[in-house]
Amino acid sequence: MKEIMKNEALDNLIYEIRGKEVMLDSDLAELYQVETKRINEAVKNNPKKFPERFLFRLSEKEYLSLKSKISTSKGGSRKGHTAFTEQSVYMLATILKSKIATEVSIRIMDAFVNMRHYLNCNNNILPNKILLLESKVDNNTKRIDELFDKFNPKEILHNHIFYEGNFYNSYSLLLDILNNAKKEIIIIDNYAGKELLDMIKDIKREIIILSQNINDKLKEKYEMEFTNVKFIHSDLFHDRFIILDREILYTCGSSFKDMGKKCFIISKLNSKEILEGIIKQIFN
Repeated sequence: MKEIMKNEALDNLIYEIRGKEVMLDSDLAELYQVETKRINEAVKNNPKKFPERFLFRLSEKEYLSLKSKISTSKGGSRKGHTAFTEQSVYMLATILKSKIATEVSIRIMDAFVNMRHYLNCNNNILPNKILLLESKVDNNTKRIDELFDKFNPKEILHNHIFYEGNFYNSYSLLLDILNNAKKEIIIIDNYAGKELLDMIKDIKREIIILSQNINDKLKEKYEMEFTNVKFIHSDLFHDRFIILDREILYTCGSSFKDMGKKCFIISKLNSKEILEGIIKQIFN
């Protein structure tokens, strides 16, 4: 289980079928340490959480083609016939409520984000380079980060709007933004809590969190295990901000714990004066 929890191993469980990145029910069952039938029962018992665009049944042709590719590259096979998109994986985690389900879901989301990194290369990549990239990934001959370093990732757009229910997409973008920092991340959110800490605990950067309402017991437990965050109690700010390396500034209309619950916007602010003013407020 420890071996398969590594992001590289999870990346190899994400397949592109019908133009979508998906995972199979049998692989998810193995990760969540439950029987495959329980995964499909969760879908059957919660139809409103799993609309048709979130998952689909593989045709016999699709399954045989996938099985052939897996057998060739991995020497094994997969018996799953239901394909789950990233949105349905998130929904599944809300049903399979357990410690292992939470931990696995975070790892899976990270793996989907990694996959987007090297699939969303800029449009100047030649077709033969794309085929080479896909071949490398399929055969697991090089680490994903080595492949990604060869290309320039698509620049994160300045403004993003998310609607009610966009839980994964907003989570994914926020993780992309945070991972763009080279050395330091400053997060300002008066309602910073467990959801945010779960997201940043594996980010190897110096992180400063300013919050008015951080739970002291949660903070104490986090600091007993992780050392990447400095907490500052502050009631100077109303809005949510993210500052990367004291050079790039984002503002978020939603508290990070509530992203996806209602419509909101994440925007990049290009005003040097605003950035310098916020930094001055923080460190004065």
